[in-house]
Amino acid sequence: MSAPGHTEAQLVGGEHPCAGRLEVRRGLTWGTICDTDLDLATAHVVCRELQCGAAVSTPKGSRFGRGSGPVWSETFHCAGNESLLFHCPRGNGSQCGPGHDAGLRCSEFRLVNGSSSCEGRVELQVQGSWAPLCATHWDIADATVLCHQLNCGNVVAAPRGGHFGDGDAAIWPDAFHCEGTEPYLWNCPVSTLGAPACAPGNSASAVCSGLPHGLRLREGQSRCDGRVEVSLEGVWGRVLDDAWDLRGADVVCRQLGCGAAEQAYDAPAPSRGSVQVSLSRARCLGTETRLTQCNVSATLQEPAGTSRDAGVVCSGSLGVRLAAGPGRCAGRVEVLHGGAWGTVCDDAWDLQDAHVVCRQLGCGRALSALGAAHFGAGAGRIWLDELGCQGHESALWQCPSAGWGQHDCRHKEDAGVFCSESVALRLRGGTCCCAGWLDVFYNGTWGAVCSNALKDLSLSIICKQLGCGEWGWLENRPFPSAGTGTAWVDNIQCRRLRNSTLWQCPSHPWHPHSCDLREQAWITCAGGHWRSLG
Repeated sequence: MSAPGHTEAQLVGGEHPCAGRLEVRRGLTWGTICDTDLDLATAHVVCRELQCGAAVSTPKGSRFGRGSGPVWSETFHCAGNESLLFHCPRGNGSQCGPGHDAGLRCSEFRLVNGSSSCEGRVELQVQGSWAPLCATHWDIADATVLCHQLNCGNVVAAPRGGHFGDGDAAIWPDAFHCEGTEPYLWNCPVSTLGAPACAPGNSASAVCSGLPHGLRLREGQSRCDGRVEVSLEGVWGRVLDDAWDLRGADVVCRQLGCGAAEQAYDAPAPSRGSVQVSLSRARCLGTETRLTQCNVSATLQEPAGTSRDAGVVCSGSLGVRLAAGPGRCAGRVEVLHGGAWGTVCDDAWDLQDAHVVCRQLGCGRALSALGAAHFGAGAGRIWLDELGCQGHESALWQCPSAGWGQHDCRHKEDAGVFCSESVALRLRGGTCCCAGWLDVFYNGTWGAVCSNALKDLSLSIICKQLGCGEWGWLENRPFPSAGTGTAWVDNIQCRRLRNSTLWQCPSHPWHPHSCDLREQAWITCAGGHWRSLG
């Protein structure tokens, strides 16, 4: 066994930062290891080192492509509790040929207390500890992303809070707002700052279909439209078929719980990298419950000729978003229907309609219902006009209207909304743009951020978010005479997460008098400091 040297690890070629081909650096050279030499204990160490939680699986056979560097002849013998890979003992590895590079999938999320690792209570790992996730804003689109992330096939259900018990740890308040098309939960918008404590017994749950056969739609606008991909024995691949029709599309839509097929189309080839082919033909009667029950041809090679990717639009492909505003909770109202985004006309548009949009997006309540293309004119179809919501509907398309695509409007009449959970950040009162009193915009009002509990990590996240450098510090400044009299948030305690923003940091709940204004935070960021010297 050779003496341990400095080693670093990375995951390459995966669908998100915590999955891919395992590459290890020795000196200045990156190389791979044989798939037979990567055991679960070693995989856990790699995931921990990369701040990716725990290992989910170790796919074999160069599932994430072949590396271009050497294949190291040494292997790691980790116990599983080491913090870094180079702390593990090393020994002689296997002699493997091409096509056997080790792969690894990690996840900061897991499902526990179910009958398998693909169903149960949703937990996330933060700073080495596992805790349940709050179910308040958890829905089927969020569960879809998690099932794919865990390589557990399709979502079957997202049961109501507490379905699989609560565990002993405090419930995390993170609220994910996924479309269902994201590769990883942290790719979804997340709102945690100011969230109230989660009610006991309200932990999120998910039930996935499990392996080996999964189905998903990629590069569409929702989880219920897009290019078809199937998972055979844990490997995702394309479906190609020159004769793809509504019968096959119907099977796909039913299998995904997305209603009936509205359209079967020839989808563009994958926009990112090469995705292998799993099925070169899928001819369905339309009565099958799973796509793999159709008359299919499985292949790992793209067939010669002009075969095209199969695409579908299901009736469940519906969504709403706010575009061209200052954040996800304010902007022009856009609705997804038939696989295409369109706008809403401002005829009869009022707070009742706007309330439905804000609640649907997890954005609180509507502060204003705006017309006359306040956030700019949209493009494409105008989907809805003459809406008559009561305000209690769970989705905008449940309200009375003139009907899909029925209107007498132009885009200069596009409707907009400003919701109470719209947030923004600024520094006020400094001589430079990167120093001042830290204010947050919430519930339609700017207010102070309290300095209590603000540590280096939180200050670094704030400065990065403001585009003001990598770090910052608190300064003791006299109490300002000018201000709104509002202090919105206290006890901010950011966690070390991938691509963190202040909105992902736990804190005390929003309150207009969170602290005495003499406790509000004056921050100087490194960007402002060096800029003032220059």
